[in-house]
Amino acid sequence: MSEIKVNKVSPRTNCGTVQLGDSGDTITIPAGATITNNGTQTGFGRTGTVDWQTSIKTSATFSASNGEGYFVDTSSNAVTANLPAGSVGAIVAFKDYAQNFDTNALTISADGSDKIEGQTFDLILRTEGEAVTLVFGDSTKGWQAVNSNEVTNAPTFISATGGTITTVDTNFKVHTFTGPGSFVVTAGNGPISIADYMVIAGGGGAGPDHGGGGGAGGYRESHNSCTSGPYTASPLATPTSIPISIGTIPVTVGAGGTGGSATADCAARGSSSVFSCITSTGGGGIKFTPGTPTSMTPMTGGSGSGANGQGDSPGTGAAGNTPSVSPPQGNPGGNSQASPSHGGSGGGGAGGAGTNGGSPQRTAGAGGAGTTTSINGTPTVRASGGSGGTSSPGSPTGATPGGGGAGGAGGSGGASGTANTGGGGGGGSGNGPSTAGGNGGSGLVIIRYKFQ
Repeated sequence: MSEIKVNKVSPRTNCGTVQLGDSGDTITIPAGATITNNGTQTGFGRTGTVDWQTSIKTSATFSASNGEGYFVDTSSNAVTANLPAGSVGAIVAFKDYAQNFDTNALTISADGSDKIEGQTFDLILRTEGEAVTLVFGDSTKGWQAVNSNEVTNAPTFISATGGTITTVDTNFKVHTFTGPGSFVVTAGNGPISIADYMVIAGGGGAGPDHGGGGGAGGYRESHNSCTSGPYTASPLATPTSIPISIGTIPVTVGAGGTGGSATADCAARGSSSVFSCITSTGGGGIKFTPGTPTSMTPMTGGSGSGANGQGDSPGTGAAGNTPSVSPPQGNPGGNSQASPSHGGSGGGGAGGAGTNGGSPQRTAGAGGAGTTTSINGTPTVRASGGSGGTSSPGSPTGATPGGGGAGGAGGSGGASGTANTGGGGGGGSGNGPSTAGGNGGSGLVIIRYKFQ
């Protein structure tokens, strides 16, 4: 075998091309030899691996390049990595350098219209010590994971059980809880695993003997059209949805408070309703000494109860939105005139304060307005306050749309709030024997999310 020993091989012309052998030839690099590339390689292709970068990524945002792997340290802050424009065979990789992805996540964002695992959403790595290698397959599926521990972390829609489940607006599921239960999530992660909610507490019980109406149960709602579609929510809805994780989320639906009677010492406040981190407070009831109607004191709550119409001095309705949240979960009850006005005031509702009673004399106040949402696909009014009671046969106080009970008049008892609306109970009348106030209506929890 011939041997040529030179220090440099150059082309005949400046910037020309040097060819080693002819097509079909074999060029052998012996064991122990090293080829150093100080320029740019082309035509060699990749072997399904990346070149790991020695500089640790800690900044909040950085741009990844084809063929490179990155150690990412999220000890101090979450990090977002922007993928390069997708081209068939492009490859990138990421590794949790400091075992902190479970505290501060790494978000991997696709370029422009590129997809990740067929979805136009970011990939979020939340598992301690996680590593992922992504290869761009085609425009249909985009970047796809090629190692074993990241496929389950690609964004997936929620799948869940619990309550009564309906499908609305084609792509959305609604879970309705009319009583306590569990929202059991079996699938879902990433930025598409979020849900909107409506949580209504139980309405408050009303007072007897010209009693004030019970306050509506606290009303809380969220609506983000990206989360659950462009339906019409109530004016109280916040745009902040709730992240949902795989597991069981208990759901509490509050009972309505019991109405007061001549022998009771109070008309009970409604019970709270709870979903995840959202708590709606029960509607206000009435505190009093049995047989002493002038001692009636309205109670605060999601919405406050109305003042009694039998006091020796003007009465003040109780405050709503207690405890305070934003947007507010309810409103105050109405005020009353001094005896002998004989007109109880309305309890507060989600959409407005209770109406004042006793002016003109023996006129009861209507319950505060409820509020309307189409979260379950049907516009429905809920969470109105109960109306006050009166002694005048000719001045009955009707129920307010939204589930609040009608006040009693002319010896009749107050009507109860409608079940699963959070409506307050209607006040009892005081013509002849004192009549009892109505019970508050039970609460309701509705959860809505995109499932496909």
